Amino acid sequence: MYSTIELKTEGRLARLTLNRPTAMNAMDDVMMKELADAFEALKSDNDVQVLIIQGEGRAFSAGGDIKKMVDPDSPMDIGKVMVDVSRLAKALYELPQITIATIHGAAAGLGFSMALGCDVIVAEENSKLAMNFIGIGLVPDGAGHFFLKERIGIPQAKQLIWSGEVMNAEAAKDKGLVDQVVPDGAIGQAAEALAQKFLSAPIAAMLASKKILHEQKIAELENVLRMESEMQVAMRQTEDHLEGIKAFVEKRKPEFKGK
Repeated sequence: MYSTIELKTEGRLARLTLNRPTAMNAMDDVMMKELADAFEALKSDNDVQVLIIQGEGRAFSAGGDIKKMVDPDSPMDIGKVMVDVSRLAKALYELPQITIATIHGAAAGLGFSMALGCDVIVAEENSKLAMNFIGIGLVPDGAGHFFLKERIGIPQAKQLIWSGEVMNAEAAKDKGLVDQVVPDGAIGQAAEALAQKFLSAPIAAMLASKKILHEQKIAELENVLRMESEMQVAMRQTEDHLEGIKAFVEKRKPEFKGK
C-alpha cells in the first residue's frame, strides 16, 4: 500500500516506520504524501490507542530530501509538497492515539518537526536533533514553529530556529525537547516498554485529556501551517536559499547575503 513507509497494527498498538533507509529516511514528496495519508487513516481508527513512530536503518529522519529539491529531472513542486506537509502535521496533532517518537541517529528539519508533534519523545543518547532549516535559508515547516512553541515557549523557539543548533539527546532533554533518554541501541526496547505501560493504564481517560488540550489549539495550528506554507514558498525563491542548497551539495560553507 505504501512505498516509503510501513504501518503495522498489533491489537491496540500500531507502528509506523519511515522506510527509506538508504536516504536516512529523508522525506521526498512521496513520503510526505504517504505520511499524511497514514495519519489521516489513523484519525478514524478507534481500535488503535498507541502509535510508535520509528525510522528504519541508521536514522529516524534526516528531514526533507535536499537532493530531491535540486534534482532537475524530477523537481519537487513546493506548493504541492506544502499541502501534504500541512496535512501531515495537522492529522498527527489530531490523532486519537498516544504517539511516541523513537529517535536514533538523526532527527533533523521536517523529521524533527514530526517528532516534536508526538506526545512523547524518546531518544538514544548519541542521536542528533536539529531544527536546521536555517542552514539552507528556509523556515521550519511541518508545524515546527507551533510544536516548538508548545514545548519550550516563543523566546527559546526563536533561538533554536535561528541557530539551527545540533543537539545530542541530553542537551535536547535539558531544553524540554525530549522526554526520555536511553542508551544507544535501546530505543526499540524502551518504546515497547512505554507503549505497554500506556496500554495497561486507563488510557481512555488519558486520550480524553489529550483531546481536551489539543482541541483548543487547532485554529492556531491551522494558521501556523498556512503561514509556514506561504513563507516557505517565498523563501524558496530567495538568493540565500539557492546559495544554501548549492553549498550543501558542494559540501562548503554558504555565503549568505540576506536576500
